[in-house]
Amino acid sequence: MDKKDALEAFAALSQSTRLDVFRLLIKAGEVGMSAGDIGETLDVRQNTMSANLSILARSGLVRNEREGRSIRYFADMDGVRGLLAFLMEDCCAGRPELCQPVIDSIACPQPQED
Repeated sequence: MDKKDALEAFAALSQSTRLDVFRLLIKAGEVGMSAGDIGETLDVRQNTMSANLSILARSGLVRNEREGRSIRYFADMDGVRGLLAFLMEDCCAGRPELCQPVIDSIACPQPQED
């Protein structure tokens, strides 16, 4: 990801509803959510939600798949990874061990084995 793409992603996330949508889609994981379900969950009108989803999709942080007459939205993990990599690219002046706590804090915990 380059600086221009990162700025577009941050601009997309700088609006409250879009940030809520993005976080909701991160939580939904690989199942994603339909536009209607997103709007209903966040109590946002369809036309407003459509505009916000379009901005998020253009930013590379959200992708969509058509399912018959509806569209399902997902967090685009490649876009998320690209944005995080851009932010951490020059981490800690070449001392990656200093950045490891940040990486560990954003990683999903591994399931515990019995």
